[in-house]
Amino acid sequence: MTTPAQGLHTHVLDTLGLEIAAGESPPGLVLRTDELAQRFDVSRTVVREVVRVLESMHLVESRRRVGVTVRPTEEWNVYDPQVIRWRLAGADRPRQLRSLTVLRSAVEPVAARLAARHATAEQCAALTECALGMVATSRGQQLEGYLRHDIAFHRIVLNASGNEMFARLGDVVAEVLAGRTHHQVMFEDPDPAAVTLHVRLAEAVREGDAAGAERLTTEIAVGALHELDVLAP
Repeated sequence: MTTPAQGLHTHVLDTLGLEIAAGESPPGLVLRTDELAQRFDVSRTVVREVVRVLESMHLVESRRRVGVTVRPTEEWNVYDPQVIRWRLAGADRPRQLRSLTVLRSAVEPVAARLAARHATAEQCAALTECALGMVATSRGQQLEGYLRHDIAFHRIVLNASGNEMFARLGDVVAEVLAGRTHHQVMFEDPDPAAVTLHVRLAEAVREGDAAGAERLTTEIAVGALHELDVLAP
């Protein structure tokens, strides 16, 4: 259960994070703790806690006698799921979606190739279950249900690769998929071809077809990029 203090913390954090990600608080801007406390009608303790979180994301840096300075974009922790969420909520959404989808296209085919070699029987079964769940929710504008299965599917592929670096990208991929859905950068019903590719990918991983798994995942990524060309040019 969220306490009032936690609610205030979340509100201040989200507001400042969104403003920084959108460029409304540009790099070099100095934020004063006292002014922030007054603006949000919260204690300086809450502001300091929020600043510590923003510092952990490399969005700001705090210096005594200077204040809290917004850092250059290239210094941000752009893999942080919260930073991704804030960036996707702003006007730069199309470019952010494209850069993240290109990242997926570079990583996930290799992860799928490895998954076909290393996935356990349990992971193969879970992957098939997710693919069937995607089929079941791919019609009738069930995008939230589809999203849950889609995120789980890609997490399993990354985890089944056996590479801990790929596995850690699960949250990044989840934010990309959620951002497409929640910001209406999806068709009302998912592309049938993409759904079919996920089913075939689950089969390739289960059968140990590494080359096929890599090829199918590349097709999924290319299709996602084409969707962006149409929906978020």
